[in-house]
Amino acid sequence: MASDPHALRARKQPRQARAELTRQRILAAAAHVFAEYGYAAGTTNRIAERARISIGSLYQYYPNKDAILLELVTRHLDAGAAALRERQDGDRRDPLEAIMRGFVRAVIDNHLDDPKLLQVMAEQTPRAPELMERMARHDRERVAYTRELLASHPEVRVTDIDVAAHLVTCAVDLAVHQLVAAPRSLDARRLENELVAMLTRYLTGG
Repeated sequence: MASDPHALRARKQPRQARAELTRQRILAAAAHVFAEYGYAAGTTNRIAERARISIGSLYQYYPNKDAILLELVTRHLDAGAAALRERQDGDRRDPLEAIMRGFVRAVIDNHLDDPKLLQVMAEQTPRAPELMERMARHDRERVAYTRELLASHPEVRVTDIDVAAHLVTCAVDLAVHQLVAAPRSLDARRLENELVAMLTRYLTGG
């Protein structure tokens, strides 16, 4: 793992369409290589070969594979956050079960990629300060939204709204990471149904 924060940053910020396409090819190739070979054997040479570019061209964009993995994880987090915001913009007057289903489905859908790649992300990503802050910010946003929702929804019967908001977000994250993003994963829709039922019964006192 690279210890220098500067060694984890992309070197070139694409300003032209062709440069952006090259970066996208590198990231797509890295995702396939990490999933196929694992992180230790997922070398930059293999990534460059899969992307059909020279190793020198790859290093113009990323100093090492740690930086590539960090960007893959950052994009994964941002995609999940964007999907949840879209769900949150819906009608909060919907039945609580429908709201919980939208929340759970958004998290599950963001974890339906190759479980081997997700495992690499979970175990090998450098804990860079920028990434940790981004993760903390996403968590704060989700808890704040959930707290507001629970406080205003007429079906909610829990007494400690603050703790409930944390429990709901943590329960979904833990369940999905452990049971979907795993080599022997559960069927995603079966997991969705049970999670929704569990959360709805807890929140409504059913």
